Amino acid sequence: MTDTDTQLKPRKKGLTRRQRRRLSRGVQYVVFVAAVIAFAVSADWGRLQNQFAQGGIARQMFPDVITLALKNTVLYTLSGFVVGLVLGMVIALMRLSSVGPYRWLAGIYIEIFRGLPALLIFIFVGVAVPLAFPGTEIPGGTYGKVALALGLVSAAYMAETIRAGIQAVPKGQMEAARSLGFSPAKAMISIIVPQAFRIILPPLTNELVLLFKDSSLVLFLGVTLEERELSKFGRDLASTTANSTPILVAGLCYLLVTIPLSYVVRRMESKQQEAIR
Repeated sequence: MTDTDTQLKPRKKGLTRRQRRRLSRGVQYVVFVAAVIAFAVSADWGRLQNQFAQGGIARQMFPDVITLALKNTVLYTLSGFVVGLVLGMVIALMRLSSVGPYRWLAGIYIEIFRGLPALLIFIFVGVAVPLAFPGTEIPGGTYGKVALALGLVSAAYMAETIRAGIQAVPKGQMEAARSLGFSPAKAMISIIVPQAFRIILPPLTNELVLLFKDSSLVLFLGVTLEERELSKFGRDLASTTANSTPILVAGLCYLLVTIPLSYVVRRMESKQQEAIR
């Protein structure tokens, strides 16, 4: 066979990159649909409905699940967020300080409270603090304990977020403020921190979502009937009724708050990306 015949012979063409992507995507869709169908066919929907979707039990939870459990959960979350934000700001500034001991203390705090599970912090606040300081009561009772426990945990994460936000502000902002006669502290408070908070608003909102879920750990502090949050409220009713419908309703109440907050976070992040472009 001559070289001319070889050149005239048509070459076999494989799939293009776009075709391979389409084929891969199609296979994934087929697998996903097959998994959904298999789950729908194999699940015992009658037992699931009987255990998780009893309308009569769900109606008994209202309005207490909203006016009591959800309200307490929101109060616990907001109080912990405020404590964590204030403490986190202090720790972030210590982390950025030119004074060595401040930086070391802030670093130790962050590493400890980011490394420990939140459950241990709740137990520490509920048990260790009263033992260490006999006769001393945390102001606010259970609400004060929850605010302190959630604040200690969230402050470690917020401190790193705030520090990153402050460092993201151009250094020229501080230099310009100093040239106008601002002291370092005044420039930080009035110029740098407001700009940093615009940058870190999405991650701070995401931290609020995480605190909302972590508030379920309040049950380890021992709460009264009037101090129950969503998780404890649902578990108590589930034990009383021997049915899991209250747990499902409590979970839906969590989603009632977390889904809108998550949407707000995504919107803020997309706006920031558009502003950067």
